[in-house]
Amino acid sequence: MTNKKFDPAMAINAVAEISAEKGINPSINDSATFCFPEGQTMTDTFHGETEGYFLYSRHWNPSNLSLSKALAAMEGTEAAWVTASGMGAITCALLQCVKQGDHIVASMTVYGGTFAFLNNYVQRLGIEVTFVDTTNLEQVRTAMKPNTKVVYTETMSNPLLRISNIGELRKIADTKGAKLIVDNTFTPMIFSPYVLGAHIVVYSMTKFVNGKNDCVAGAICADGEFINSLISVIDGTAMLLGPVLDSYRSTSILKNLYTLHIRMQQHSKNAMYLAKRFNEIGITANYPGLESHKDHKLMTEQMNAGFGYGGMIAIDLTTAERANKFMERMQEMGVGFLAVSLGYFRTLFSCSGKSTSSEVPEEIQKEMGMSEGLVRYSVGLDNDIEYTFSQIESALRELKYI
Repeated sequence: MTNKKFDPAMAINAVAEISAEKGINPSINDSATFCFPEGQTMTDTFHGETEGYFLYSRHWNPSNLSLSKALAAMEGTEAAWVTASGMGAITCALLQCVKQGDHIVASMTVYGGTFAFLNNYVQRLGIEVTFVDTTNLEQVRTAMKPNTKVVYTETMSNPLLRISNIGELRKIADTKGAKLIVDNTFTPMIFSPYVLGAHIVVYSMTKFVNGKNDCVAGAICADGEFINSLISVIDGTAMLLGPVLDSYRSTSILKNLYTLHIRMQQHSKNAMYLAKRFNEIGITANYPGLESHKDHKLMTEQMNAGFGYGGMIAIDLTTAERANKFMERMQEMGVGFLAVSLGYFRTLFSCSGKSTSSEVPEEIQKEMGMSEGLVRYSVGLDNDIEYTFSQIESALRELKYI
């Protein structure tokens, strides 16, 4: 059964704010610094001992706070904090949880930038990382060590579209007192990882959350204690590294957030249609909404009701050369754009092993089961998805792939 107890779309509506000027859209506050009525109030704010005042925009500002409240409502968390990129959210969340000598267990199928950070960067800090298949719970259990502080995974993996069992991963993390961090970028509203057991949820809001590919942004959602530690002026990773989101962008994302549920429904509807049609013409589509997908049952058990199975599909054309010819022809025919990223209102497609996962060494790509000819689709909001598929099929036939 899908999760009918939590409705992230209605949770967002419950925190809608009227601006100080009585406008129905949030006001943009572009102040970098803020004044105080008394010197002691400033001191108390520095120490995190007062509410209703803002210190400096690297810490909080009214625009970012409004977006953070809405995101926290969407995730069912006590608090959230927004960043200038998805990687800003991912790296700050991880670094807040670990120090020299600690250990991280991470999914080997994570986004390429995350993999590069974990595989290359954190080693400089004396932090050990073990990569495993997080859909194999026994592998995760075996990888855990006494000094494991984080288990890191994606709800739906990029680009292989495997589904994590959040509840079971939380149980494993708890055996060592570790934090379970879940990247939910592919499946906002469809999954609520915190409700399912994650300690911390991270996003690249650049993707589906914002939906327009007109900005880069990220978010960290967690309990109040973690968010407060993250932005502590003394030792908070986010406060001291400074990946703050611009107020203008924050305000525009907040407005887009209120259409996210409608967009996810349409992305999912279109992706399901394409996946079924691909299979009908002999091209195997990797899509969790299909009963043939190995994680279909698990996804159905964990997902929130009413948002579908997501807008991401992958197909395998065996070689990068074949994939490139196909994608180039689709772009010429107006199917969408040969471009990285996802969650846009137009369909985007890329060859993951040569683009967004290129940071992952080829031997690990093979271990993951990623073909060099894997084409990842971020399916758009097309009103006539039947016509879109007719163009895709035409491209396949021109190239004699079917």
